[in-house]
Amino acid sequence: MRLRRSSPRPRAGGAGRRREQTRGRGRTPPATPELSGAAAAGRRELWDRRRARTECPVRVTNSRSGVRRVHARLWCAFSGVLAAAAVAVRVVAWLVLWEAARLTRSPTTAFAADAGIRATCSEIILRQEVFKDGFHRDLLIKVKFGESIEDLQTCRLLIKQYIPTGLFVDPYELASLREKNITEALMISENFNIEAPDYLSKESEVLIYARQDSQCIDCFQAFLPVHYRYHRPHSKDGETLIVVNNPDLLMYCNQEFPILKCWGQSEVAAPCDLKRKDICQWNNMKYKSVYKNVTLQIPVGLTIHTSLVCSVTLLITILCSTLILVAVFKYGHFSL
Repeated sequence: MRLRRSSPRPRAGGAGRRREQTRGRGRTPPATPELSGAAAAGRRELWDRRRARTECPVRVTNSRSGVRRVHARLWCAFSGVLAAAAVAVRVVAWLVLWEAARLTRSPTTAFAADAGIRATCSEIILRQEVFKDGFHRDLLIKVKFGESIEDLQTCRLLIKQYIPTGLFVDPYELASLREKNITEALMISENFNIEAPDYLSKESEVLIYARQDSQCIDCFQAFLPVHYRYHRPHSKDGETLIVVNNPDLLMYCNQEFPILKCWGQSEVAAPCDLKRKDICQWNNMKYKSVYKNVTLQIPVGLTIHTSLVCSVTLLITILCSTLILVAVFKYGHFSL
């Protein structure tokens, strides 16, 4: 059924169109007095659908406009809550990802900066060597700096050497060497027994104050005599191995140097020198070792020779004691 207007509608100008658009955006549709009741109802329904699509894009199937508007508003409110929750979850996820990336990137950045600083520093090289044969050896430690020693004249070098249970250092020998100005070393271990065998002894510590090497302008060296302890006899192998680990390298300077910032790891309290009892805070330096460790081979007895060794030892002891008694009674002078 087609409806015709009773009179043509006047064409509105610019202001009329703006008023019509403003009126169309309001909450009520524009009045249409020229339409009949059924046409007005149809136009109102079309207007409600258009407004529902504008306010909230939801499809409404209920024919009653009032119920439809209530459902549309409830759905729009629910959709707004869901949208806000989704935005909050997205923001939290981005914050978590950003924090994780920052935590992951920080150690790498710090390591790269530290590596960049240490790339400009020369390495410290340490070398351990053992001289002589038999049960009495000499341990020589050499330290080489990559930069000129003229810049380190105010620095002192201290080597903290760990002596394993298979070796020992004689403190009386160290005192004699200090008097002769051969080496500057000091035992710092307590309850030290030089007569104890390997299986009854403990690891000891020695402080060695290194001296400048006369043949190398940027080198230090330290000297330490070591001795083998007695070991248990073995059933098969006639040798045992002793591992001398690399020492701790301590450095003390009266002023700051780049090398301390490059390779200094921690601070260790130790005597400033042997003549005074003052305590200084030494920097524990990181270095590169030529050898990972020094390994020594020590000959030991075999258990299958126990009876033979005991018998020969007993016979020699009896023979020597008899000769001593004979000499005493023959050449000795006794007075009653």
